[in-house]
Amino acid sequence: MTTISQTAGRSLRPSSSSGFFARLAGAAYALFDRLQRRTAVKTLNELDDRALRDIGITRSQIEDAVYGQFKAELRRYL
Repeated sequence: MTTISQTAGRSLRPSSSSGFFARLAGAAYALFDRLQRRTAVKTLNELDDRALRDIGITRSQIEDAVYGQFKAELRRYL
């Protein structure tokens, strides 16, 4: 008895829709990342200056720390 594979007639190249879904997934990830960072900035802004000092940043460094633009003096703590 011979069995024929269902994929025998299909091309192995990805379809054009897979590129669309990859871009869609990338956009969803970027949106999720942006929302997480906004939440982190909001949370850190709600802390008082003493709490910020305890974690090693000042109020003016919050966005730099959240968005990954660390100053040289902050890298030693991370």
